[in-house]
Amino acid sequence: MKFLMISTPAPELAGVPPSMEMMAEMGKLIEEMTNNGVLLATGGLLPVSMGGAHVTSSGGKFAVTDGPFTEAKEVIAGFAMVEVGSKEEAIEVSRRFFAVAGDGQGEIRQIMGPDDDFPKS
Repeated sequence: MKFLMISTPAPELAGVPPSMEMMAEMGKLIEEMTNNGVLLATGGLLPVSMGGAHVTSSGGKFAVTDGPFTEAKEVIAGFAMVEVGSKEEAIEVSRRFFAVAGDGQGEIRQIMGPDDDFPKS
């Protein structure tokens, strides 16, 4: 099962660069999970106002809005794509990530492929 994990830092940490110590610990965790075949992709994300755009599709019309976005309440700081055996294992990967990254919150979403059956709710 593949999962996309999205992390958001605690408000007081948004926009604060990580320490060298945290980067070293995160590097060890990323290397371990990559070597174990769990981590498929990872990356940090800059705020939309720093080179991104907000896109909307509605009624056949596509709109692009550039930042800055003063109303943004949370910044998506990074993502990881993992392959594990269950949602519980994905939750454990997330727990290990936040043990290194510090306070924040996240989402874990199962990735559906062309051969997957849509789960019943």
